[in-house]
Amino acid sequence: MKYFSAECIYPICSPPVKKGVIVTEDDGTIVRLLPNKQGISEEIMEMNGILVPGFINTHCHLELSHLKNKVPSGTGLLPFLEKVVSFRDMDQSIIDEEIRKNDAYMYDQGIVAVGDISNKSDTKNIKSSSKIRYYTFVEMFDFMQSSLTQSMIEQYSEVYIQHEQNEKNSKSFVPHAPYTVSDELYTFIRSKNSDQDTVSVHNQETNAENELFINGEGDFYQFYKNFGFDISRFKKTGKSSIFKLLEVLNPFSKTLFVHNTKTKKEDIEAAHNWSKNVFWATCPNANLYIENSLPDYKQFIEKQANMTIGTDSLSSNWQLSIWEEIKTIKKYNNYIPLDTLLEWATLNGARALSFDDTLGSFEIGKKPGIVHIDVQWNENDFDILSSNPRRLI
Repeated sequence: MKYFSAECIYPICSPPVKKGVIVTEDDGTIVRLLPNKQGISEEIMEMNGILVPGFINTHCHLELSHLKNKVPSGTGLLPFLEKVVSFRDMDQSIIDEEIRKNDAYMYDQGIVAVGDISNKSDTKNIKSSSKIRYYTFVEMFDFMQSSLTQSMIEQYSEVYIQHEQNEKNSKSFVPHAPYTVSDELYTFIRSKNSDQDTVSVHNQETNAENELFINGEGDFYQFYKNFGFDISRFKKTGKSSIFKLLEVLNPFSKTLFVHNTKTKKEDIEAAHNWSKNVFWATCPNANLYIENSLPDYKQFIEKQANMTIGTDSLSSNWQLSIWEEIKTIKKYNNYIPLDTLLEWATLNGARALSFDDTLGSFEIGKKPGIVHIDVQWNENDFDILSSNPRRLI
């Protein structure tokens, strides 16, 4: 048995425990959560600060790890996407090494599971051997060009086959975003996934996305022209882009809407009316990196939305650390309690990926990992901005 104690323990599934003790098997399985140290004769690992379950990164592009510092920040989404595409073909040995290095970095940062976007099979080997649990989202797009749909299906079906699914890791087909997927490709994706799968999709990351669907106008026309594609036949819907997704996705599957920087209250309401299986992934550092903006978190909290946290990729972030994402949210939205942010970063993320059987909270029988945060803890007010995570188990 192992014994861990700190100034405060956050089980997530129940209220914080001051000066409590977590008891685990040697492999990290939770045996008990005790209210104090009374009656314990064994050695206890005692720490200042707080203990939390391992973090869940619900949105990452690990295969883009070689693009760190390659793409300028603050350009806006469409120039960013054009730049990322131009960098994708690099020496494979460099790509492989950066993937390996950043999988290890995430583990050291206390991340125990990742919802990872894959357009290629570059990450398949590390996922088979990693200490992290992965949900691979094989992301598909055909630029709304029906002439490309079949070739894209063949290309991404091969990527899907290459990624292993086992008792630890999962996978599903997912659409990239409402502005890059044809109706035919949506039909294929829905036919290949079951009601038990999770589907991830980029949503309302820029105003231009909503402008395209509401008014049939905006910067996407030039964006597509730059790639040699014509979308002059695109039909506006008069509604924001998320309503298109609600028409074509499966309400019985878990749906993870990602970014949501420009999402409004009525969009959240519509999604919640559409399905009880909706989750929202926020990637604050990526939002600041690309668009210099953050979602309006108040409206998600008011609507009791199932919020989760992701890092996005190193093409749009400075590091792959969920604790750094928490610090960013807290820096600009200090009204959000740490308890709430920790729930987003752990149990909500585990539920979104259907990994809550073993991860996300300190509950007996689970093996969620234990992360120590070296914060100077004060139950009334404590500053997390200078703190760092340390994996204990």
